[in-house]
Amino acid sequence: MNENNQLCTQDKLMQAAIDLISAKGYDGVSTREIAAEAGLSEKTLFRHFGSKQNLLEKAYDRYLYAAEMQKLFKEKLTGNLHEDLLMISRTYHKVMDRNRKLVIISIQVGDHLPGFRDYSESHPRQFREVLTNYFKYMSDQGKLVTKDPSLTAVAFMWMNLGAFLNTTHAVQTFTDIEMDVFIEESVRLFTRALTP
Repeated sequence: MNENNQLCTQDKLMQAAIDLISAKGYDGVSTREIAAEAGLSEKTLFRHFGSKQNLLEKAYDRYLYAAEMQKLFKEKLTGNLHEDLLMISRTYHKVMDRNRKLVIISIQVGDHLPGFRDYSESHPRQFREVLTNYFKYMSDQGKLVTKDPSLTAVAFMWMNLGAFLNTTHAVQTFTDIEMDVFIEESVRLFTRALTP
């Protein structure tokens, strides 16, 4: 089997798992159901992933934002704080929105699967690391003032996570402000507060 067919098989299984688990809950879906939804055998699921939890973890790695954000930080940032933070926020929300079901699953099952909470937190930890390094770099360049780049990174992340969660209906929505309007205003405020 070539690599493209293997990826296609894995993607089918991961998408089927995400769709079924988001609809029925983790414990409400069997590996047999996931495989059938993907048009494959349960044996194929086990050959590729070994378990339902491993399948979910691999889906998390494939679809969530760590790799995309690392690429953004390496290749696209300009050194202009306002432009960079806009790009970071927009990319974050694009990835989170695209993977809405998977994010909700991770919130729902995080503490119920042994080790999954720690596993699912690897993406925010990686994001925090690259964002902290960016804030340190910008501070060293005299383009940003912060006493604690790591705390500044967490504040920026929580601001964006809160905005995303407000759109998931997993929490009570209290505003109808459009996401791009929120991003523009929050980045403007953040930039103003950090600019020397």
